Amino acid sequence: MSIRAVVWDVDDTLFDYTSADREGMRSYLTAEGLLDAFGTVEQALTRWREVTDQQWQRFSAGGITFEDQRRDRVRVFLGREMTDAEADDWFLRYRAHYEAAWSLFPDVLPVLDVLAASHRHAVLSNSSLEVQNHKLRVLGVHDRFETILCAVELGVSKPEAGAFLAACEALSLPPHEVAYVGDHPEIDGRGSADAGLLSVWIDRYGGTATVEVPAGRHRIASLAELPALLGADTRFGAQSTFG
Repeated sequence: MSIRAVVWDVDDTLFDYTSADREGMRSYLTAEGLLDAFGTVEQALTRWREVTDQQWQRFSAGGITFEDQRRDRVRVFLGREMTDAEADDWFLRYRAHYEAAWSLFPDVLPVLDVLAASHRHAVLSNSSLEVQNHKLRVLGVHDRFETILCAVELGVSKPEAGAFLAACEALSLPPHEVAYVGDHPEIDGRGSADAGLLSVWIDRYGGTATVEVPAGRHRIASLAELPALLGADTRFGAQSTFG
């Protein structure tokens, strides 16, 4: 059965989250005079990501609201008590620097253009609609997608099968006619494969190129490889060499 739709992850798949996160943090900590407190930008980023993961797990478990997990990220990261308003203000100032560094990966628009006529497109993200709608509009690609689904509103997050099946249901397509493209080998790759979708893991940084990809999943190094994998117009890129 041919693939009729592509469902996309956003961060580090379409949007260069890693670069924006690093540059936004560097710019903000420098502006606030806080960089010395963390030693280096990389040390600050490591701590920020650890705290983000911890608070997201609390949110995913249903213990706190989306807004509270964001506020607690700030409190734990800085190591001090803050009111909700103070934490919100700090995050908004940080977000201004972070957003200034936003960009798509250079292979995104070309492959969306190539697939526009042959495949339908949607987004499934472990975030909130408020966050991802805003991000995709700023990046200029919001209107490329029929529907945008996020874990906060769905009440289920990747890698749970229910998240991927909700995307298929929104498209009125069975899972075997839908491909999912994401950057995480487990959350995106395993999760979508277990739900019955065509699983495409984009390994942009090649750090795990020697890892064997389980049957039923595909690994690509660039979105340029996606059209051939989907059986679409192959003039844009070559067949994936990862299998």
